[in-house]
Amino acid sequence: MDKGKTLAGIGFGLGAYGIWGFFPLFFRQLGHVSPLDLLCNRAVWGCLFVSLILTARRHWAVTLAAARRPGTVLRLTVAALLVGSNWLAFLWAVDQRQVVASSLGYFLTPLVNILLGMLVLKERLNTKEWASVGLAVAAVGNEFFSLGSLPWISLFIGGSFGLYGLVRKQVAIDAISGLWLETLSLLPLLAIYTLWQNSHGHSVFTGFDNFTQLMLPMAGALTALPLMLFAAATQRLNLATVGMLMYINPTLQFLTAVMIFGEVLQPARLMTFALIWAGLLLYSWSGWQKYRAQR
Repeated sequence: MDKGKTLAGIGFGLGAYGIWGFFPLFFRQLGHVSPLDLLCNRAVWGCLFVSLILTARRHWAVTLAAARRPGTVLRLTVAALLVGSNWLAFLWAVDQRQVVASSLGYFLTPLVNILLGMLVLKERLNTKEWASVGLAVAAVGNEFFSLGSLPWISLFIGGSFGLYGLVRKQVAIDAISGLWLETLSLLPLLAIYTLWQNSHGHSVFTGFDNFTQLMLPMAGALTALPLMLFAAATQRLNLATVGMLMYINPTLQFLTAVMIFGEVLQPARLMTFALIWAGLLLYSWSGWQKYRAQR
């Protein structure tokens, strides 16, 4: 593979996962805005931002052709509901100062993908993959028996994002067109919420201070930008490299939660992370061996 192309791909990947990893810092500045209001702004401004990109790239013909395929629209609507609920859970976690739990959810995602591959796609697991799933189950069990409850927000974030990836993988559409149709699919539901809030005297999009009014459109742009960088990275890198880079996002979230936000990391929760990290190490090792075997 061309060295320059690989370095460019790594740069794009670092940019994408770096932006995602520092999302908690950005959205903490909007802590005075409710998670649902933030979701509305993120979807609407994101849709407008992607519309500008589609116009600049003269890509509307491809996007609108995809919009005329009922099967594509149906799958993307399901994907939109999954990623929208994932965004909402993440925003709630930031608002409730549970970024450690959010990072745990994104660490869980690759292991959720293994389970979905086995249960839905009937993929056969090798020994290392079975062991990584076992460690993930042990981590969840540790949460339950040590802390007295299941890590619901982590499980929801990991599960919804894993399911989103499964649905999205089955849709033959480019990243930008897919994002536009996904956000467009969310708008009718969010419009109902917006009208309901307006009827109670609350505006979802206006009435904030100048700083907030500037930050809300940026939330939409930041939804699209890392996805574009990620798409550029996947075009230049092999899947094994992309798979290793994906851990940057939850790692940055974890460090932000503990070192900047000062969230308390209980010993039992640290054991949970240790089990998950061990599972991810086995998963990455297995993925690397598969990649080397195919070369």
